Amino acid sequence: MHWFLVIAPFNPKPVRSSLSANKHKPWIETEYQGIVMENDNTVLLNPPLFALDKDAPLHYAGEICGFRVHNGPSGSGSVQFEAVVLDRSTGEGLVRSKEPLDCESQREHSFTIQAYDCGEGPDGVNSKKSHKATVHVRVNDVNEFSPVFVERRYEASVPEGRLFDRIVRVEALDADCSPQYSQICFYDIITPNVPFAIDNDGNIKNTEPLDSKRQRVHTFWVTAFDCGKNRAQADAQVVVTVKPSCKPGWIGWTKRVEYTPGSGSIPLFPSLHLETCEETVWNIQATVELQTGHIGKGCDRDSYSDRSVRRLCGAVRGEVDLLPPPSPAANWTSALPTLPSSDSSLVFSFNGSNHVAVVPNSVVSALSGDHFTLQLWMRRGGANIQPSATQSRGNRKEEETIVCSTVKNDDSYSHYSLSVHGCRLSLFYWPDVSAARPVKFLWKLEQVCDSEWHHLSLSVQFPSVTLYVDGVTFDPALIHDNGAIPNPAPRQRMLIGACWDNITCFCTLVKFVGGYHGLLSGVTVRPGSVEPHSVVECLYACREGLDFGDLETLGSGMKVHVNPSQSVLVLEGDDIESFNRAVQQVTYRNSLRFATPGVRPLKLTTSLRCFNEESCLSLKQLEGYLVVLQPDAPQISLSGVGPHLARPAPEFEGPRGVPLFPELRIVCSLSHAVNTAAQGMEGGALMSDAVAHTLDGCEVQPLGEELNPEREELLVDMDVVRERGLDIINTTAYIAITGAESISVYEDVLRSVRYRLARGSGRFERRFRLSCSEMNGRYTSNELTLEVNFLHSLESLYHPSHLLASQQQFLHPSHHSGELSGHTLPNPHRNSVVPGAATVIIMVCVGFLVVMVILGVFRIRSIHRRGEGSRGGAKEGSNQWDDSALTIIVNPMESYESRMGISADTEGDGEEEEEEAAESPDDASDDQRIIIKKEGRDGNARRY
Repeated sequence: MHWFLVIAPFNPKPVRSSLSANKHKPWIETEYQGIVMENDNTVLLNPPLFALDKDAPLHYAGEICGFRVHNGPSGSGSVQFEAVVLDRSTGEGLVRSKEPLDCESQREHSFTIQAYDCGEGPDGVNSKKSHKATVHVRVNDVNEFSPVFVERRYEASVPEGRLFDRIVRVEALDADCSPQYSQICFYDIITPNVPFAIDNDGNIKNTEPLDSKRQRVHTFWVTAFDCGKNRAQADAQVVVTVKPSCKPGWIGWTKRVEYTPGSGSIPLFPSLHLETCEETVWNIQATVELQTGHIGKGCDRDSYSDRSVRRLCGAVRGEVDLLPPPSPAANWTSALPTLPSSDSSLVFSFNGSNHVAVVPNSVVSALSGDHFTLQLWMRRGGANIQPSATQSRGNRKEEETIVCSTVKNDDSYSHYSLSVHGCRLSLFYWPDVSAARPVKFLWKLEQVCDSEWHHLSLSVQFPSVTLYVDGVTFDPALIHDNGAIPNPAPRQRMLIGACWDNITCFCTLVKFVGGYHGLLSGVTVRPGSVEPHSVVECLYACREGLDFGDLETLGSGMKVHVNPSQSVLVLEGDDIESFNRAVQQVTYRNSLRFATPGVRPLKLTTSLRCFNEESCLSLKQLEGYLVVLQPDAPQISLSGVGPHLARPAPEFEGPRGVPLFPELRIVCSLSHAVNTAAQGMEGGALMSDAVAHTLDGCEVQPLGEELNPEREELLVDMDVVRERGLDIINTTAYIAITGAESISVYEDVLRSVRYRLARGSGRFERRFRLSCSEMNGRYTSNELTLEVNFLHSLESLYHPSHLLASQQQFLHPSHHSGELSGHTLPNPHRNSVVPGAATVIIMVCVGFLVVMVILGVFRIRSIHRRGEGSRGGAKEGSNQWDDSALTIIVNPMESYESRMGISADTEGDGEEEEEEAAESPDDASDDQRIIIKKEGRDGNARRY
């Protein structure tokens, strides 16, 4: 260092010495980290707070006079903290809080600090400031708080017999700010000898399986410790309830449900409820399935013929049956195999190759026009049907044709074919085979390929086509571009079960293609207007099925869906209680009075969705069955007609004949058992209630030989039959009246049945039998037998033409056979023919003998009266004639020598012998004798 001496001129003004000039700024660190204990105010900085000044050791200029605190990011530094100078020469300082700090209120503080020197004199003139340094102060926590439980009481319920990883979790909190003192280090169960344990997270589990019978409720206390070993201020109580063992699933399931016909609707699951064992679920879906495929065509329906059902449903008449029962008048179905059916319909089987029905032109000619309704029952595949050669090779690409038809309209021909291909149903329609292009209507339906019975109704009002499958409407897809298809030949014809090949050919031998493989029934076409939807629903309607009791009581969030055939019902909801109430309202209904008895399998499938999908319950499918009991058999009683009907023969020979059943009464009653024990009677009894019923057939049948159409006939008022829409078949063997109608209608029709004889027929008696049935012959009436006697005068008996007619009837009996195809009424054995001539001879002899007996009795009574006067009254009682003991033994003929005729001489001899026998009883011949025996009061027999 070099020192220089400067000599200046004297100046009387005071001059500041250059040695105290403040040339440099103080210097401090740029950042400090501080720690302060909670509830204290001294901050320990790292590094320590020292301010340096290069002007040292000059007085004032090299000294630090103070520190200034400025607000940091939090804006509270100048308020809470201050810095003081401990040594001015060394620049040592101290940072402290103005008040004790609370860690829980604010754990960290930031602010800036700045040092300044003393300037150039005691007054601090020309002082300099250092740069601003950042100070970060952290408040160290003190373990001043104890843990506190979130809840004072914890409750849980667990089923017995199981070990759980966690039954309930307790939780405690500590208000200290630091992790060291705010964290709960461990929990402890302070109640001794309890079968529970707790981990450091507060999870309580059982150490052994719990038994509800031994102890239903377990109560114990737990405490908590923080990491500073402070115990909780108050302990927590834990209550664990042990429930009896819970098995999730349906409770109250009854495997067998019985249904009594006529009961209406009955609940299937009256006490069923779902137990989830407190598992929280947010969606429940149950599917109830009633299997009725084995009952008729998918379910229990009216057991009437298809034609009767159409009439009962209000369908317009005029339908044409394309698959009628085989008969002489409808023989195109005779080659088709049939299958038994529980209802009244006839089911035809098609094997896809040679089973084809060719409808005759006489029937097809009535089906013209582009407005028609085609209805049928269909089941693909079918039982006991051998697959065709094409199908056995696995080739299912060929369409199967159900109906193929070309009909003649006014001046053109139209063609259509209904086919199935996989799960597709198609209608190929050609409005004019000579001009128009074809249009294809296509439907994709699962019902076509599920091998179940389905009802199809196709209403065509070209260009509009409506399809109903099981009463539900389906819209078609239209395809106008069908490629190069040759025009069908303008030739009227119709096939059921296939279509013809080479449709442009007029060959006599037709090759069938596109054979249908399955079952068909009730195939009808009604030309003209189409059927309304209500009629179609009625034709398909099942009389049995699943139903829901009261939709108004359905809880919120619940949904119910039933398929058209009412065989599947789906329930969906999110609340257990509402769902259980809904399940108990699922019912089975059967509106048929005489339901088909048998077993209907039941299935209940349940699907659950839980918040915790891993632990969600899985319920197995429940299976049961519904048993429809045998209904009370109705008793159809025919009465009001005596066993004998005697009228003069001329009345039967009139143009209208004689009514056979003018006072017929038909009563249908149900017999059911009643409990007589409550009435003080032993055993049981049967009560019979008259009910209104519908008959479906009655038959009037002559017994013995069949009717001779040349000499006798049965007449029916056809106006009454047609008005009621009934069908009638009148043959020489019987009259059959069929169709579902009320009893009163059948009474009116049967009362109009008359019997007429031709003049000179020579018949003396005729016996008839009447019987009725309902439910397609399932229930039959009693057989009412009527014997008709024809009263002839003596002149008519001896008239030569009368005798000749009787001999001709005996020598040439007529035989007429006829049967009602498909009729279910019993056909009794035909009796043998009674010779007419023998009957005449017997009647003449009996009449003559009766006259002789009357004369003899009159003569004996006269003699007896004359003897009474002479004998007096004493012997009156013993000699009186007793008419009650009169016995007449007649032996008019013991041998019939000639079966070809009797000569006039023989007849004359016979008459003389009868006269001699009457005059001399003792000399009478053995061949013809009258013996009158009188048995008096004394017991002695007298002979006259």
